[in-house]
Amino acid sequence: MIVLDTTVLVYAKGADHPLRDPCRELVRAVGDGAVAATTTVEVIQEFAHVRARRCSRQDAAQLARDFTELLSPLLIVGEGDLRAGMALFERHEAVGAFDAVLAASAIAHGAAALVSADRTFAAISGLCHVAPDPDGVAHLLAR
Repeated sequence: MIVLDTTVLVYAKGADHPLRDPCRELVRAVGDGAVAATTTVEVIQEFAHVRARRCSRQDAAQLARDFTELLSPLLIVGEGDLRAGMALFERHEAVGAFDAVLAASAIAHGAAALVSADRTFAAISGLCHVAPDPDGVAHLLAR
C-alpha cells in the first residue's frame, strides 16, 4: 500500500504540468486495481481547498468525494501519529507540520511509499519517498 500526498491529486486533476500525466497514470492504476493506495482525510481536505481556488466549490467537493471513494479506506491519523509527526517536525527544518504528520502516519501504517512531488519527504528516515515523475510512477507500477 502506498500513500498519496496532496500534490499527486492536484497534478492529476490540474492544468498542463510536467507531473500531470504521470500523476494521472498513477491515479488510473489505482482505479484499475493495479496499485493499492490510500491517503488521509487531511490530504483530501487540502486538495479541495487548493482546487477551489481555481475551480468552483462544487467541482472541488465532487473531486474530493471521488478521491475519497477511490482511496478508501483512508488512513486514520491518530494521537500517536501527531506526536511522532511533531518529533519529525522538530528534527527536519525543511518539513512542514502537515507533511511531518502525514509522513509519521505513513510510517506507522507500514506504507511501502509516500508519493509526493515535495522532495523534503526524502530526508525522513524510515520513509520511502517516491516522486510522481515518469520514473517514480514506472517504478510503482512495476511492483
